Amino acid sequence: MTELLAGRGLHKSFGLSHALRGADLSVAAGEVLAVMGPSGSGKSTLLHCLAGILTPDRGEVVFDGRRIDRMLDGQRTRLRRSVFGFVFQFGQLVPELPVLDNIALPLLLSGKGRRVAIAAARTWLTRLGLEGLERRLPGEVSGGQGQRVAIARALVTGPRIVFADEPTGSLDTVAGDQVMELLVSAAKEEDASVVMVTHEPRVAAYADRRITVRDGRTVQPAVVGAAR
Repeated sequence: MTELLAGRGLHKSFGLSHALRGADLSVAAGEVLAVMGPSGSGKSTLLHCLAGILTPDRGEVVFDGRRIDRMLDGQRTRLRRSVFGFVFQFGQLVPELPVLDNIALPLLLSGKGRRVAIAAARTWLTRLGLEGLERRLPGEVSGGQGQRVAIARALVTGPRIVFADEPTGSLDTVAGDQVMELLVSAAKEEDASVVMVTHEPRVAAYADRRITVRDGRTVQPAVVGAAR
C-alpha cells in the first residue's frame, strides 16, 4: 500500500515534560490505524503533530511527499480545512450553530458558497442517519448523534485523512459501536485514511492495524484484522 502520512523521529516537549521521545508512525492510503497507549503516553501529542496542530521540536512529518513540519501556519491551516478531517472526544461542535451549519462549516471556511456547502452538508446528514436534526443545536442532540454530526463535518470536504482523538470516549458501548461503524465505513467508502487515538481495545478492533505509544515512543506494531 502507498504511504500517505509518516512521522519520523518525532520529539515534543512542554517545558520539562517530554511528550514524544523519537516516535515513528506511518499510515497507508485508505488505512485505518489505531494508536493506543495509557493516559499520558504521548498518543494525543503524536496525533496533533501528525495533523499539523503542533510542530515537533525534532523529527519530520511528511504528508503526500510534503513536509508539514516545515510549512507556515497559514499553509497548515489550509491543509487542515481542506485535506484533513477531525473527530474529537466531545465533538467540539459550535454550540450556537444548528447541526446543518456545523456540518457545512469546513466548506464555508474554505470559501465555498453557502448553497454548495449546505447541499453537501444535507447529503452527509442523510448518509449518517441524521434526518430531522437539521435545525437542532448541538445541546439538543444526544452524544451519539453529536458524534455522527462530527463525523459528517470531518468528511464533508472529502479529506484524504481523518484524525479521531478518543472518538467514543464520551459514549456508552452501544453508541460507541454505532459511531465507529459509521466512521470506518464512511471513510472506507470515501477512500480516506483514519488515524484514531484510543485506549479501548474494543475501539481499536475496528482498525486495520494498531500501534502502541509508551513513554513517548511507538512500540509493538500489530495487525488487528477483523477482530470484531
